[in-house]
Amino acid sequence: MVSTTAENHWRKQEVKMVYGKKAIPDAVILPDNTQQTIDGFGACFNEQGWTSLNTLSTKDREAVMKELFAPDVGASFTIFRMPIGANDFSLNWYSYNETDGDFDMNYFSIENDTKTLIPFIKNAQKYNPNLKIWASPWSPPQWMKKNKHYAQLSTQRGYEMYAFQNPGQQLKQGETGSLVFGDMEVLVGSQFDNGLAIGKGEGKEGSDMFIQDPKYLKAYALYFSKFIDAYQAHDINIFAVMPQNEFNSAQIFPSCCWTARGLSNFIGEYLGPAMEKLGVDIYFGTIERPNEALIDSVIQNEKSGKYIKGVGFQWEGKDALPGINQRYSDLKMVQTEQECGNGKNDWKGAMHSWDLMKYYLNNGVSIYEYWNTSLFKGGVSRWGWLQNSLIVVDSKTKTYRFTPEYYLMKHVSHFVKPGAQKIEVNGKNKEVLAFQNPDKSIIVVLANTTSTPDTFHIQLGENIYAPVLEANSFNTMIIK
Repeated sequence: MVSTTAENHWRKQEVKMVYGKKAIPDAVILPDNTQQTIDGFGACFNEQGWTSLNTLSTKDREAVMKELFAPDVGASFTIFRMPIGANDFSLNWYSYNETDGDFDMNYFSIENDTKTLIPFIKNAQKYNPNLKIWASPWSPPQWMKKNKHYAQLSTQRGYEMYAFQNPGQQLKQGETGSLVFGDMEVLVGSQFDNGLAIGKGEGKEGSDMFIQDPKYLKAYALYFSKFIDAYQAHDINIFAVMPQNEFNSAQIFPSCCWTARGLSNFIGEYLGPAMEKLGVDIYFGTIERPNEALIDSVIQNEKSGKYIKGVGFQWEGKDALPGINQRYSDLKMVQTEQECGNGKNDWKGAMHSWDLMKYYLNNGVSIYEYWNTSLFKGGVSRWGWLQNSLIVVDSKTKTYRFTPEYYLMKHVSHFVKPGAQKIEVNGKNKEVLAFQNPDKSIIVVLANTTSTPDTFHIQLGENIYAPVLEANSFNTMIIK
């Protein structure tokens, strides 16, 4: 068994067996009761990830990349997400074509990506040539949107919120303030401004901010096709796309609201046929609202539904997962983005991630992905969000560390191979996940969420195993 606590990472220990009927099992593993097939685990290729890793020495950067991607070495990641154009952890806004009215995409270019995302991906491919990648946009080119801006919400609203949270205080020019929303934190200051004025072109949920004109929709489908072809020219194959990240959310960073009707039309008439020609799947998402009726309306639409091969969920969208998975067993369920944390990268965040991982995997997802692979210490985005990452890089000392959430991911992804099947676990203790690999080995992932060590009795067939779990720990057993 391998164990990780906040203080001690990846320690190996022997597991005792209990012979006879000397213990009542906390969990019973039922390998004959198979559930979904696992395609893999991973995170996302973001510009800030590569920028942070590139401050390390070549030796250290390569050690990190090998740990992330090389099979049977570290995390052994097999599936990654990437943005189509800028996202919230890009260095700044950009798209592949900002030439207004270029419906034929004559000025389409991925030149920006040749400095960041493509080197990041090529470096990963060096360690895992079979790495699978899917992609989604955060925003179309600005000229394709009704407000002609990459964002949908003014950062000026942050100043209003700061005044509300801090009565009597007002930020001066050059000052930075902090907004707290539960466990999340956002910074406010001129360096994070997006230039969108309050009430001047802000988007809202339930509206189409993409121009719903056939020539724009056709051009946008061509934009996707050009992206697929351009990346293929670099020997990077995209196996699937999702039409829009968080299509219900107006954000201060690159974003674009769509309605279900607008997405159904875009997928059914334009994106679907374009991707079918290229052999690229369409997954519907990413979904960040628990609105099952909205999802149903797109999947059941006669024109768009025939192109949809999977559904992607993140944040509050996870509450729609059980019902959608139950109704559409022929579609692949995907967890598209780990909740982002607050930049503290602490054990509390890892325990929350464990709860999320259990929920998603117990409700049928085949792909589970973290969000930021690597960030500078503090984890601040171009637009002021403080977020967690698998790796934290100190730009001053040019050193790095793996975070607790990295070890949580590794406790699953290192052992659970593509093609594994999740298997049923019964019992009073719910802090457990189990899988059967293609080689028939059983992988059991366990957590002790209490402050004291605990013996966890696990029954598999006639055998009862009794691992002693350290307080506040993640653990993985391999039973062959």
